[in-house]
Amino acid sequence: MTQASVRTPLHRSHLMRFLTEQGMVEAAVPVADVGVRLGEWLDFRQAITLHGVLNPETATQATESAAPTRRAGVMTGEALSRYVDKFRAQWVQSIAQGGAPGPGLTRIEMPPAELDAPVELKTAFEPYRRFYAAHQRQMETAVRNLRSQVRGQLNKSSKALQQLATLDAAFENILSEREAVLLGKVPKLLEKRFAQALKQHIKKHAESPAAEEARPEQPLIWLMALRQDLRSALLAELDTRMQPTLGLLEAFNADNTTKQ
Repeated sequence: MTQASVRTPLHRSHLMRFLTEQGMVEAAVPVADVGVRLGEWLDFRQAITLHGVLNPETATQATESAAPTRRAGVMTGEALSRYVDKFRAQWVQSIAQGGAPGPGLTRIEMPPAELDAPVELKTAFEPYRRFYAAHQRQMETAVRNLRSQVRGQLNKSSKALQQLATLDAAFENILSEREAVLLGKVPKLLEKRFAQALKQHIKKHAESPAAEEARPEQPLIWLMALRQDLRSALLAELDTRMQPTLGLLEAFNADNTTKQ
């Protein structure tokens, strides 16, 4: 049986590690009580909704206490794991090579490794911002669909997995807006890094223009490094977005293993 990937604690996600190692954000302090932090994020209506999911009516629980038989159309843990792995592999290839990440999705090309002359500080990053934002839009929709599909498999399984699927759907609805705001800050951090490197490049060129013109065909080393940073950030963001789905998959595999 293929096991789901082990998830990284939220405060040590791949994305946070990348941003911290690149010096774009300060190291996150582990939160001792996740419930307290979650309570700070929820408004009154969201708290009521979540309470209802966590505390279903006693009568409903009594009626559905017996474990239901497996419904038709449920995948095996191995098949579902392969499906999720294939999804991630397609996205990794798309980010690294620019191919379409899946059927019906658009190919997103990395901008050329060159700068228009004269260089405009305010607009130089714009092609890269569009590149990153396009990936984010497609990734958000694709990962949401994948998460919903995995929840669908849980809803065809045991009562415990059905309850987990319901809880996950509630969390997705409650936290999706906050997630979008937080992830929307990533390209802004990358733009800040880009602007700093570009200013250094302009200053260096002003001090020794002859050295720059001697080998015009040579790619800008700093720009190539920043292009790789964009790809690395997208890969880290992909892993972060997929954490809830991997958690559902892990629970699905554990439940199937217990019944064997």
